Amino acid sequence: MKTNLQGPVLGLFIFLGLAALGYLLGDSAIRFKEYERTVKVKGLAEREYPADIVIWPIQFSEAGNDLAALYEALERDGALIRQLLTDNGIPADQISLSPPAITDKLAQQYGGGPRAEFRYSALQTVTVYSQDVERVRKAQSRLGALVKQGVVFSGNPYQNATEYLFSRLNEVKPAMVEEATMKAREVAEKFAQDSNSRLGKIKSASQGQFSISARDRNNPHIKKVRVVSTVEYYLVD
Repeated sequence: MKTNLQGPVLGLFIFLGLAALGYLLGDSAIRFKEYERTVKVKGLAEREYPADIVIWPIQFSEAGNDLAALYEALERDGALIRQLLTDNGIPADQISLSPPAITDKLAQQYGGGPRAEFRYSALQTVTVYSQDVERVRKAQSRLGALVKQGVVFSGNPYQNATEYLFSRLNEVKPAMVEEATMKAREVAEKFAQDSNSRLGKIKSASQGQFSISARDRNNPHIKKVRVVSTVEYYLVD
C-alpha cells in the first residue's frame, strides 16, 4: 500500500514545484516590465544636392492641308532644334527625335460644323537626356530664338515639363543615416537628462524611406534629400 502511494505523491510535488516556478518567473517578468523604461525618438537628416540628370522634352507642332508638305515642315523644325542644341554644346547622342503624331481633322469631323482651316496637324518631340544639367539649362534660355524662324512650340506644361533627377542616392545614404541617428541620440540624451536618467543600450531602431523632392517650384534642378531615423533607447537610473 505504501509503495502504491509513492507515485501519486511524487507527481503532486512535481506539479506544485512547476506551478510555483511558473508563478515566480511570471511575477519576475511583470516586475521587469514595470521597471523597464524606454524613450523613442526621431532624428531628421536633410540636405540639398544639384540634380545630375536632366530630361528635357521639346514639343513642336505644324499644321497644313498637304501631308507631304507637313512632313517637310516637321523635318525643318526638327533640324533647327537639333542645330541649336548642338551649337550650345549638347552632343548629338544626347538628342533623340520621336515619330510625329498626325491628326486628320477631316476624319474626326462630325455633323455639319465649320471645317477647320487646316486638315492636318502634327506634334513631334525632341528629347534631350543629359548629365550636364547646367549646359542644358543654358540652352533652354536660348530656345526662344527659333520662334523667329517659324518654329511653333507646344505649350502643355505637363507633357513638356523638364525632369531633373538625382541618381547618387546610394553615395549619400551612409552619411545621412549617421547624421539622422546622431540627431535622434541628441534628443534622447536631452530627454534622459530632463528625467534624471541616463541613456542605456538601443532597444530598437528603424530607418525611414529616403525622399527626394525639388527644393521649391522655381528651382527644380536643386534636390532636397531627407530621411528620418527612429531609435528607441533604454533609460538607466
